[in-house]
Amino acid sequence: MKLTQDQIDEFNREGFLFIPEAFSPEEVDALREASDEIFAEKREEIWYEKSGVPRTAFACQRYNEAFRLLGRHPRLIEPVEQLFGEKLYMHQFKVNAKAAFAGDVWQWHQDYVTWQNDDGMPEPRAMNISVFLDEVMPINGPLMLIRRSHTHGAIKAGHDTSTTAYPLWTLDNDTVAKLVAEGGIAAPTGKPGGLLIHHGNLVHGSAGNITPYPRKIVYLTLNAVSNAIRTPTRKEWIAHQDFAPIEPVDDDALVRYARSRHREAAE
Repeated sequence: MKLTQDQIDEFNREGFLFIPEAFSPEEVDALREASDEIFAEKREEIWYEKSGVPRTAFACQRYNEAFRLLGRHPRLIEPVEQLFGEKLYMHQFKVNAKAAFAGDVWQWHQDYVTWQNDDGMPEPRAMNISVFLDEVMPINGPLMLIRRSHTHGAIKAGHDTSTTAYPLWTLDNDTVAKLVAEGGIAAPTGKPGGLLIHHGNLVHGSAGNITPYPRKIVYLTLNAVSNAIRTPTRKEWIAHQDFAPIEPVDDDALVRYARSRHREAAE
């Protein structure tokens, strides 16, 4: 999938781009079923909230076929290759869950600061591209993005190891207030299958979910091959160290997988 020039201009200006319903209901159903299976397991790669509900499943593209296909899907790989102008490798793959009634916050942060501090990533030539697995609504903890905050580069952050179960390099309230006064906040919402791309330096966060509506989003962190991490400190399933360029699968790979699963279930 190639971006139009207008979409590229919007991304460069605002720091993000949202494409509604980029994946079909059939494709999303296969991914949602896969995520339910994964979160039912007990694995080292699954991080939990302090309350005990799942927060993040890392590296599930390595042991689940639906997510393996998504991790090589041309609708995700090609736009980022287009923006960076080179081949990519998978720096990180995760499914973030906001459980109904119990999903915790993600504090205000820039992704690149973590990649730089914890993984030794040289430049902000990596970004997240994500797919909504559930409907994302204004009420169930949508991702909030501070428009045009990516233009400020990497901003000084503090290492927050206490607010949630997951340690994060976060920004102070005064900095966030100044950035919001300049750019305002966007919170993309939409049906399952929506696709969101955002710059590695775009400041973002999300509130907790106290509604009955769960919100799961799968994230691919794609890094330019020339920008491979130098000094990783985190486990390899959090910050991957296989720098081989991603070779995309066919565009209909997820559909074919979903239909083969349905045939197997019917036999």
